Amino acid sequence: MTVPAPDADFPAPWSTDIALSARTHERVGEKRVDEAWLAATWPEPATRIVPVAVNRFPVDEAGETVRWQAADGLPEGGLRVFLGVREDVAHFALLVEEPTDDGRWTTLREVVQRLREPDAGFMVHAIALAEWHASHRFCPRCGGRLHPTAAGHVLTCDQCGRQQFPRSDPAVIMMVTDGERALLGRQPSWPTGRYSTLAGFVDPGESLEEAVVREVAEEVGVTVTDVTYFGNQPWPFPQSLMVGFFARATSTDIHVDGAELSDARWFTREEMKSEAEAGTLVLPGGISISRSLVEAWYGGPLPGSW
Repeated sequence: MTVPAPDADFPAPWSTDIALSARTHERVGEKRVDEAWLAATWPEPATRIVPVAVNRFPVDEAGETVRWQAADGLPEGGLRVFLGVREDVAHFALLVEEPTDDGRWTTLREVVQRLREPDAGFMVHAIALAEWHASHRFCPRCGGRLHPTAAGHVLTCDQCGRQQFPRSDPAVIMMVTDGERALLGRQPSWPTGRYSTLAGFVDPGESLEEAVVREVAEEVGVTVTDVTYFGNQPWPFPQSLMVGFFARATSTDIHVDGAELSDARWFTREEMKSEAEAGTLVLPGGISISRSLVEAWYGGPLPGSW
């Protein structure tokens, strides 16, 4: 593997594929409130349904595809969540308490690296909603019981009528560069050699670009400018939206905070390549937007991953 030639122009937004960000299905939100259409579509033989037991769902033995089912093979009860339509076929999730068969059931985190599209996109949607329903049972305003509406996409309070909507917590994730070097850091709990791009949640009232500047300064003591959007990725563990950026360093001395990070280093492309090949540098997994950022800066694929 050769080291790509340095390129001052970073990839333009959407020029690099980011896993889990593909448009796998039409969400057709207007159908969520069409009770007659939902009731008629659910039992149709062509309709595809995935049962979800809190955060577990059925897959084939290889963990590569979802075992979609028809309504007549599923038990009565559970919450029907309409996900959307793909190639004129309606897809639902059925939220249940326990697995509905004896086949293999798994979590999205366990199979996300190998689950194929479009199943991965459907399950990002389904698991995000399942996690939301599991953790939102009562109204945060009055304590009343919440009941699902809009085919599982809205919760309405029985007492005060206030509506609750699914959350996506925005987080920034950034590749900080200094000329021909890139900055990676590691958390204290990670195995030896594991490094990744810096990241952090957006504060209330803060823009995404401000969050990039603040997080880099807080975690490694480096100041940055020229914050440039790269792409984004839903990350339902449990409800994040990772928004990726490049940022140019205006200072290079590293002072890790000792809490979020235990170490951070500047890497040239040659150092990143040689250490990844040797296994002394372990880069993020291919499913993560962090890997997309790293390889977009590097200019091609790199060996090894978590």
